[in-house]
Amino acid sequence: MFHSTLQALDFDRYQNLRVGATVLEADSFGDKVLRLADGTIFKLFRRKRLFSSALFHPYACCFVDNIRELKARNIKCPEVIAAYRIADIARDAVHYRPLAGETLRRIIAAQTPDAPHAHTELAQQLGRFVARLHEDGIYFRSLHLGNVVLTPEGEPGLIDIADLRFCRPPLRASLRQRNFRHLLRPPGDRDWLIQDDGAAFCAGYLTESTALSAEQMASISPIKTRKNR
Repeated sequence: MFHSTLQALDFDRYQNLRVGATVLEADSFGDKVLRLADGTIFKLFRRKRLFSSALFHPYACCFVDNIRELKARNIKCPEVIAAYRIADIARDAVHYRPLAGETLRRIIAAQTPDAPHAHTELAQQLGRFVARLHEDGIYFRSLHLGNVVLTPEGEPGLIDIADLRFCRPPLRASLRQRNFRHLLRPPGDRDWLIQDDGAAFCAGYLTESTALSAEQMASISPIKTRKNR
């Protein structure tokens, strides 16, 4: 089944596109993410099962739809150039311009240990941003510090946004709680978030959250309690 969002890309044109490309991610089935010679990104998608929802709404189309929806909600994210079906290698692909900036994970890695104010300000900014996503009904399953970018203008944005869900805003408490757990899953991210028992993140979150009180936040957030486990 061919989706109207996808353009046909023959194998020769695909090979020309990837001349000088750097492989950023691959698996046993082949390339998954390429940085092309001009700095743009070419992300390839493989349908993992013969019969799945991807047959009717391919992963590449979900990626494009997610970017369109994020932009409509004024969330910083990559910019789509084109989406393709490459029949010769049984792949769909999205060609896009990456979001300019640095991931929070890289910014944190470059911080010096004696910069507590930098941690507080960045953690509060992250909290405000996550609250904004939740208030807008955006559930980002891949939420972690490597997928949140701080742009040159100092605004947070999202990358690697294939795994998004848009709900009727705001998100219910159970989804917020699950998203907080996603943030804590990578050990390095968790250690950074809880170095002040999560106080800065939670304070930032509550400044933007209209759906949760401080008491409700304390009851569903694992960030303040994880340190002592």
